[in-house]
Amino acid sequence: MKYLCLALLLTANLLAASQTVSPKYLPNIIPKSMSVKEKKARFYALVVPAVQKVHKELLTEYKQIAKDIKNGTNAQKIKALKTTYKVKTDKELLGALKPHPQSIAIAQAAMESSWATSRFFVKANNVFGMWSFNKKEPRIAASEQRKGKKTIWLKKFATLEDSVRAYFKLMAKGKAFKEFRALRVQTNDPHKLVKKLDKYSEIGVAYGKELSQMIRFNKLIKYDR
Repeated sequence: MKYLCLALLLTANLLAASQTVSPKYLPNIIPKSMSVKEKKARFYALVVPAVQKVHKELLTEYKQIAKDIKNGTNAQKIKALKTTYKVKTDKELLGALKPHPQSIAIAQAAMESSWATSRFFVKANNVFGMWSFNKKEPRIAASEQRKGKKTIWLKKFATLEDSVRAYFKLMAKGKAFKEFRALRVQTNDPHKLVKKLDKYSEIGVAYGKELSQMIRFNKLIKYDR
């Protein structure tokens, strides 16, 4: 009886393990005939954990550097980070390091990847439609040419988490998002912050408005609590 119980326990553990390594949804597989509800469920299951993990990493670093700056410690690391992010002041560094609300990242991910169904999401783990300008890095060609002539290349990532990290790095270093970084030091209000993302998309000011609507309609603010 003792050995039977052990055998049953082992079988249960193996079944649990197999369920753990066999997720319901995969980035490179789009289930057929998905309803809008399932489409969103798949997106949240794939993207939210990646955003949450990377955001936590970045927030931990930000808090530590903010503490070091306040206490006058870890000067060498702070100096190195300023070089990395090409900033001069402590305030600029904190602006670069502070991750913005997850609701914004999730809303952008949904818009840019068509709720995790875009070609570059499926084939390249590219959550935010990030372009590639480096011939030596992994990338894929877009399905359409820019203005019918120029090929657009998109970055290819090993994992969704790598894509999220690259996105936050872009927001931390990109010249186009300087005002966005300055504002996110002052506020965590996603509806105020998205107004400074007009340069992320060719649609300009309308992009921020659409993001704000996306956050409200899908109640994404819950990921900021």
